[in-house]
Amino acid sequence: MSHAMIRGTGSYIPDKVLTNSDFEKMVDTSDDWIVERTGIKERHVLNGTGNVRSCADMATIAGRRAIEDAGLKPTDIDCIVVGTVTPDYPLPAVATMVQENLQVGRAVVMDIVAACAGFLYGLTVARAFVNTGVSRNVLVIGSEHLTSITNYEDRNTCVLFGDGAGGAVVTAGRPGEEGRGILSTFLSGDGQYRELLHIPLGGALNPLTPENVESPDRFIKMDGREVFKLAVREMTDACDRVLAEAGVTSDQLDMVIPHQANARIIEALGKKLHVNSERVYRNIERFGNTSSASVPIALDEARRTGKVGEGSLILSVAFGGGLVWGAALYRL
Repeated sequence: MSHAMIRGTGSYIPDKVLTNSDFEKMVDTSDDWIVERTGIKERHVLNGTGNVRSCADMATIAGRRAIEDAGLKPTDIDCIVVGTVTPDYPLPAVATMVQENLQVGRAVVMDIVAACAGFLYGLTVARAFVNTGVSRNVLVIGSEHLTSITNYEDRNTCVLFGDGAGGAVVTAGRPGEEGRGILSTFLSGDGQYRELLHIPLGGALNPLTPENVESPDRFIKMDGREVFKLAVREMTDACDRVLAEAGVTSDQLDMVIPHQANARIIEALGKKLHVNSERVYRNIERFGNTSSASVPIALDEARRTGKVGEGSLILSVAFGGGLVWGAALYRL
């Protein structure tokens, strides 16, 4: 059986920036309040102009960069998996537009709705497809236009979210690459907590109508305190599980690259895993929470800045609305 490995990465961040001082003019908040509670100083947003205007546009750029980094051509890709909660249309999947934009040709194309864990869910699918021979080269992308579902009158949530996309190409390992690749993954979820982080309006059950189209229920709603407690608990458990499955201890890790949701969650996770802050990657202060895009953006940035490289042992973990969570251990 093949062993699936991450062959290349890529990402895209919009140019437009919203700083904390911008929010001071929009809602009752302050830079100190935001930084103390979230660690975020700025976030990037799509501005609706130019050639990059949508979730699929960002995903396409991140995907193309990942394919190039992997030393492959778009026509080598035979499966595209996109994690997103902000598709451009209810139908079809974002992955179909990425396929067309990249001129991949006929391939397996699908979206995964697993919120902030979307990329890790996709990575697990890619691993299974490659290991069993269903696909040869899988492009996994997390792409989010979160600002399109953000309530800019809710000071507790509006400061959190940014836009962006990140991706990775997963292929079978080659001779001489033994010991590298995706070593273990774990996914889980619990729907009983879905109302802690959800969007009540806009689906088939409660569709938008002329009467409710301006309702704040069309935006993200979150109970931050409860989500925080569950996130730390379940992310720690997910990490423990993948480490145990691979027979690895946390002191052997070169880097933990977690979902960038909140600086406090990241710090708490590092302490639970007994990993010092130098080995826990953070870019939340510059990008905010980009949901499914945050792990691949951080991974790509860490690779391109030399923080991790060939042979690095990395643990990634994420937690999001659903509630859903997951972790992956991999050696580049």
